[in-house]
Amino acid sequence: MTPRELSGGAVLRAVRPGDEDGVLDCIRALALYEREPDAVENTADALRQTLFGDEPRAFCHVVEREGRIVGIAIWFLTYSTWTGRHGIWLEDLYVDEAERGRGYGKQLIASLAAVCVERGYSRLEWTVLDWNAPSIAFYRSIGAQPMDEWTTQRLTGEALEALAG
Repeated sequence: MTPRELSGGAVLRAVRPGDEDGVLDCIRALALYEREPDAVENTADALRQTLFGDEPRAFCHVVEREGRIVGIAIWFLTYSTWTGRHGIWLEDLYVDEAERGRGYGKQLIASLAAVCVERGYSRLEWTVLDWNAPSIAFYRSIGAQPMDEWTTQRLTGEALEALAG
C-alpha cells in the first residue's frame, strides 16, 4: 500500500514493525468503547508475530498523525466458495475519539475497498454491534448493507475445547 496524506497532517499507510504498541492502544480503546475493557488479551508480541511473522495471518492499515497511531483497520482474507474468490474481513475499525470527523474511518475502509478491487476480491465484510448507532449510520452512508438473514455463531472456551474433544 502506498502511503497517502490525509487531512490534519495525517498519513494512511500499512502497518510496519514498531507500530505494535500504537495498534494495541487502539484495540484497547475500541474494547473500552464496546463496553469490554477487560477483554483484550492481545500483546505487542502477539501482534508482532501475527502481522510480521513468517506467515502473516492478519494485516493492518493505520492512520498516523503527529507520530501517533490514531486509527486502525485490522483485516484478514476470507474465501467465498460461491464466487471462488477471496474477500476481506474487517476485524476492527477504530479512530481515536479526538480524531473523528476528519474522514479517517472512511479512508481506512476505502483503502480496504481498493485492495479488494485491485486484487479481484469479491467482498468486504464486517460486523457491528446492534447498539452502535453512530457506526451503523456511518456504514449506511458509505453504501454498506446489513446481512439481516445471517447470525454470527461462535465457539470459545469450554465449548470449543469440548467439541474438539
